[in-house]
Amino acid sequence: MKKSFLKTGVVSLVLALVLVISACGSNNNSSSGSSDAGKSSSKSSNSDAKIKIGFSLDTLQEERWQKDRDLFVAAAEALGASVDVQAANSDDAKQIAQAESLISQGVDILVVVPHNAEATAAIVEKAHAAGIKVLAYDRLIKNSDLDLYVSFDNERVGEMQAKAITALAPKGKYVYIGGSETDNNAHLFKKGAFNILQPLIDSGDIQVVYDQFTKDWNPANALANMENALTANNNKVDAVVAANDGTAGGVIQALTAQGMAGKIPVSGQDAELAAAQRIVEGTQTMTVYKPIKLLAEKAAELAVKMAKGEDVGADKKVNNGKIDVPSILLDPIAVDKSNIDATVIADGFHSKEDVYKNVK
Repeated sequence: MKKSFLKTGVVSLVLALVLVISACGSNNNSSSGSSDAGKSSSKSSNSDAKIKIGFSLDTLQEERWQKDRDLFVAAAEALGASVDVQAANSDDAKQIAQAESLISQGVDILVVVPHNAEATAAIVEKAHAAGIKVLAYDRLIKNSDLDLYVSFDNERVGEMQAKAITALAPKGKYVYIGGSETDNNAHLFKKGAFNILQPLIDSGDIQVVYDQFTKDWNPANALANMENALTANNNKVDAVVAANDGTAGGVIQALTAQGMAGKIPVSGQDAELAAAQRIVEGTQTMTVYKPIKLLAEKAAELAVKMAKGEDVGADKKVNNGKIDVPSILLDPIAVDKSNIDATVIADGFHSKEDVYKNVK
């Protein structure tokens, strides 16, 4: 009897152990299933989540960049993304701090309009450390492992400016009023302009009597530069190549004070409303229209693709001093009085009423 009881007890113990082991195995399998399901759910949730774009702008103090912001945000939101916009008011330290804040908030992609092409390399480095890609919008970020550059052919912009001015003033004394020295685009505009000017300089047809960058693209600084150019040359100036419409405005203000506005050709860029008005009034010769709606929409599309890890199909490379950056460059358009209606106005960039409001 005792022997039978012991045998039964052993069997019961074995069965109990089997049940315990089975239960543990079952719990492990269940845990593994929950974990996998959690991962699957998390992945699905991430793919369905709204993409968050950080948009770091140099400034919103110019009409042009306000348009870029509004068009970019509208395009991104139409693609289902949200955009957090920060503007640094041309302050390098502030732009870097704002970018760091966007990174810490967990944006999926960072789009940057750099104030300083060199200083903003720190933004690329910080973003990459957090696993976030960077798209440089309109202006190149130098000496960095930048992921994508989307802009217009900025060297061609300078060529268009110089071609328009030399067609009207093939000989004489020239003033070059450049953009901000810290902006890589300003150097590209100047390079393009001098591609056209240099052969005429070499032949002796033209003489560049004043050549100066404009700190922070500030029209007041351009005004001071132009006043200096006029003083140094006793007002004997035949043409001005100004890098954008803001600097052109400063130039024309200086010329107006000397009774010279409209008497010598002046270039510009960005097709700002004030510049469009000056063109039809006859004080500014031309502007280079960069259809920023196209730029903003393309950049928004590419930012969303990059955030999703999709190929962006960049067809060009631009060297930034460290790498050949995958780039997409759009075509600018030279605009003067003869085609302003068919370009800037026809595109709805400005209304005809606004452009011609000062013309009697």
